Amino acid sequence: MPPAPSSPPPPAAPSSLRGQALRRKPISSFQQDVDRGTLRRTVGLFQLTMIGIGATIGTGIFFVLNSAVPEAGPAVVVSFAIGAVTATLTALCYAELASAVPVAGSSYSYAYATLGELAAVAVGWCLLLEYAVSGAAIAVSWGQYLNDFTDRLFGFRIPDAIAAPPGAGGYVNLPGAVLILLCCLLLVRGTRESAVVTTVMVLVKLAVLVLFVALAVTGFHSSNLHPFAPMGWAGIGAGAATVFFSFIGIDAVSTAGEEVENPRRTLPLAIICSLLVITAVYVMVAWVGVGAQPWTRFDGQEAGLSAILTEVTGATWPGAVLSAGAVLSIVSVVLVVLYGQTRILYTMGRDGMLPAFFHRVRPSTGTPVAGTVAVGVLVAGLAAVVPLDDLADLTSMGTLAAFAVVSVGVIILRRTAPTLPRGFKVPGYPVVPVLSAGFCAYLVYELPVRTYLLFAGWMVLAAAVYLLYSRHHSRLRTTDAGTDSRGGSAGPTETIEV
Repeated sequence: MPPAPSSPPPPAAPSSLRGQALRRKPISSFQQDVDRGTLRRTVGLFQLTMIGIGATIGTGIFFVLNSAVPEAGPAVVVSFAIGAVTATLTALCYAELASAVPVAGSSYSYAYATLGELAAVAVGWCLLLEYAVSGAAIAVSWGQYLNDFTDRLFGFRIPDAIAAPPGAGGYVNLPGAVLILLCCLLLVRGTRESAVVTTVMVLVKLAVLVLFVALAVTGFHSSNLHPFAPMGWAGIGAGAATVFFSFIGIDAVSTAGEEVENPRRTLPLAIICSLLVITAVYVMVAWVGVGAQPWTRFDGQEAGLSAILTEVTGATWPGAVLSAGAVLSIVSVVLVVLYGQTRILYTMGRDGMLPAFFHRVRPSTGTPVAGTVAVGVLVAGLAAVVPLDDLADLTSMGTLAAFAVVSVGVIILRRTAPTLPRGFKVPGYPVVPVLSAGFCAYLVYELPVRTYLLFAGWMVLAAAVYLLYSRHHSRLRTTDAGTDSRGGSAGPTETIEV
């Protein structure tokens, strides 16, 4: 009897740089990663919605008005509306991809499934930039409200030398660095504990902002809205680009894909619910704020909302209450931002794009402890020494780049995997994804040249890491035995035909 024909060898991974850059991770591999994963599903719809709100409200209202109002004037309300429209269009795209690929990693994972490995690495580094820089920016602004709170209650202010970064009147922002490290300690304890703390802080935050609107509206004067757009449309666009980093909560929700109960339903609902609350609060507080105080007084004003309440009411307690609420609520933003960054690192480490160090999970807590500590040290360093204005625009650039990729990813995945189960589909397809990408491109255009240069430097670093490390350690890089470079099953490799 002739010998049975041997089975053909597994297909080799693309050997050319082009083939490596374009290889895609199959959807089935994502599900295998989830099945083998060590993260725990402990987060429900309400808690996930609170995570989305907690990652967002705080940056835009408690801080960014002081940067955006001098650019746009009272028309900063329109800037927020443009940001909200862009975020809404993108949120619909996120909702579809999150329901189709319900894994950790957010837009990094979506890019890996649709655009290929190099694009995924670029998006991953955009997300790392987005979360690290926004966490540092929020921590810097937290120190302003902490100083305002202690000054109102105890007549004590932390000296500027240790409460402000270089370039902002100090040598090191110690309060911001300490806040980052404390949040990392909480994240190490576990996701459920962090979600509970975030929920409590978000409820406090919403109550404080409702108090602000109720009191500040009594000082609303229509004369403060004139001239409405002193810098014209250019100022409105610049303001929209500045405030857009306030909407990163959308991405933070999708980073929890492997820790959410019933993710195909919970993820899209949480994204949409959190965005509705965020948009309503942003527009309402911004409108009341610019109506209660002349727009020219926002520039350089510390703890701006607290100062508005003090002037409107003539009493110190409303400002003290708002500062106390800001001190607590901004903590929730930092907490969720750090959470999102550790999950991006976790996913990239699992795929071999970064060292496996970031993928290690402590069994007792179900959290990536080593990666969380590394994130804490890095972001605390940024918060300590980098000025605030540079941080805000750089965060917007990373956010917009990731959002644009998600919008394009919806179109590609509809073409490449039309039968893939989806718990939610973008209405008005393909118009909505195209509009989303277009709005993102417009806001990127409005960013200053300095931000482009810093972002380009970051992308050069990302490309260097990919060429020297990631492409050689990718789990999609099969060996002659059909295993990946770590000895595990590699699964099939997909490449994009160009």
